[in-house]
Amino acid sequence: QYYNAPLDRSKPYKDGNTVYAPDRETGKNIVVSTPTDNQEPNFDKEYSTIFPRMWSSQPSHIRGYKSWADIKNDPKNQRKPSFGQNLKFFFGYQVGFMYLRYFAWNFIGRVNDVQGHGTPSTDGGWKSGIAAMDAPRLGTQNDVPPSLAGNKANNSFYFLPFILGLIGLIYQYRKDKRDFLIVSLFFFFTGLAIIIFLNQYTNEPRERDYGFAGSFYVYAIWIGLGVAGLIEFLKKYTPAAIAASLVTLVTLVAVPGLMAKEGWDDHDRSDRYTARDYASNYLNSCAPNAILFTNGDNDTFPLWYAQEVEGIRTDVRVVNLSLLNTDWYIDQIRRKAYDSDAVPISFTPAQYRQGKREQIIIADKGLAGYQDIREMIKFVASDDPNLKFRYEDRFFDYFPSNKFSIPVDSATVLSNGTVPKHLANQVVKEVDFSIERQYLLKADLMILDLLAQNNWKRPVYFAITVGDDSYLGLQDYFQLEGLAYRLVPVKNPPSSGRGDNMG
Repeated sequence: QYYNAPLDRSKPYKDGNTVYAPDRETGKNIVVSTPTDNQEPNFDKEYSTIFPRMWSSQPSHIRGYKSWADIKNDPKNQRKPSFGQNLKFFFGYQVGFMYLRYFAWNFIGRVNDVQGHGTPSTDGGWKSGIAAMDAPRLGTQNDVPPSLAGNKANNSFYFLPFILGLIGLIYQYRKDKRDFLIVSLFFFFTGLAIIIFLNQYTNEPRERDYGFAGSFYVYAIWIGLGVAGLIEFLKKYTPAAIAASLVTLVTLVAVPGLMAKEGWDDHDRSDRYTARDYASNYLNSCAPNAILFTNGDNDTFPLWYAQEVEGIRTDVRVVNLSLLNTDWYIDQIRRKAYDSDAVPISFTPAQYRQGKREQIIIADKGLAGYQDIREMIKFVASDDPNLKFRYEDRFFDYFPSNKFSIPVDSATVLSNGTVPKHLANQVVKEVDFSIERQYLLKADLMILDLLAQNNWKRPVYFAITVGDDSYLGLQDYFQLEGLAYRLVPVKNPPSSGRGDNMG
């Protein structure tokens, strides 16, 4: 479907796939969700196409699609894109910007390492270092300001690696067409085929060149064969030993030597400790035996490194919110790791395995006041069909209110240091909070379960980089400690509960 495809009016949803998972007691695979449980949107066929490239309905992606495909005069996104516009986005963005640009970085040259989304062309663009080739796209390169010229990723390869690869490609084709076909297929399936398969949308948060590295390796094979091709050519005019020595020396200096000279400084990771230091600061922001919620990938990898390799604060349990939606990761956090205790989760593996409680609807059933979080968790954990939200012939897990309450034992929070002594008179009897969302994911459910079972025994923190959605409306009870927000049963003054003053 295209990005603006409506649902089919006659049948808006269709059955999905059956999901199986191993039963831990019997060791056999069992059905954990049926096709009816996994229904998928059924889009209007009029707004669908073969080989769809512009599919995401996120507003920022739609703006990118329209810009790259030159779609104008459609402010409400009602007009179906043409197939020509679909292909224009494919060749312009997915092939040109997201692959050929990365290819050029490796074998032609690069302007800088500033993340770019297509404009201006200087941000993350490619260049060769040959003025006549670069000026039509980048403008004159004379008197380039230091902010551009001094960028370590400002690399000029003058097309030399690219040309040597072309020579190797032609040489292999003439020498052995069967081998050429095999290597070409390798090049295609690790490059362009991945472009087709991934179907990337616009405004990627960072360059994704690592996804296509296989094809760059293949091109390096042709660069190596290019040396053999030049030696064989030169042998027609000079003795074999001289030809081999001369070509080897020249190509060594002109290609890998040039690439090392230009690319070493921007690829050198020595004396770069920022990620490690941030990770150390995150961990050292936490009280002993704390639980720290973080984003996935760029937040969590340095934290894992700090604990795994350098042994920094192994008493802190890092919980990756991205992975917390998976059953295997919930299994992991329920076990002790290093010097940190298991995370308190009351749900059993059968209750949170794949296909179970993936989404929890928040339905207002008119309950008065804030509901005890422990009772709310018991409600969702029940498999009683009478406690499910029914829609047609399907049953959904749900919370009957969006207002939650965490009971507080003042003696506990004062004795274990959760609340400092000077705030003793501000400890609330219960932490009341509202979740202003229509549904929660499994990760959100696990956070709420943890808060229900923890009973203020262990410190709970959210990294300052975690998004508002993952805070679940608890911001009014955050206390900023270093680079993490600690959940404390003391309500913030109104001016410090949001934005830069939070906690």
